[in-house]
Amino acid sequence: MPAVRCGYHDTVGDVSDDTVDAVGKMTEALEFVERARGHLYSFHQLIGHADLLLGEACDALREAGNDAVADRLETDMIGRNVLEGRWTFQVVEEFDDTYWSRFRDHERRVRDELLGGARHLHEARMKEQRRTHGRKGHEAGP
Repeated sequence: MPAVRCGYHDTVGDVSDDTVDAVGKMTEALEFVERARGHLYSFHQLIGHADLLLGEACDALREAGNDAVADRLETDMIGRNVLEGRWTFQVVEEFDDTYWSRFRDHERRVRDELLGGARHLHEARMKEQRRTHGRKGHEAGP
């Protein structure tokens, strides 16, 4: 099969626009999962920081003579699971192991099977259509 040339992306075989678009849509879905993962890591860090600040608040409450309030907060909230049996690091790890890594594997496999492994072929084709050929700053690749 002849190589399909699109800017600096090469793939093996004749790849239809419909296939490129479908794989592009799947990759876009993965990009949204990547963004969600970033938010999950932000959640993990925010909750961890809040737990440390709450510990400082409990210390300050004790120093101000409010031992009963500090004890209640510390006993119920400091180190508490955010989900049944899980701290946020466990949520992140489970997400990574059961969903994120599996999705990434599927996306890579689909690209390998249908596009010869090329990444962002949809965008590369779009770039080739939209750039001004021969103009500085509009080169096909680095």
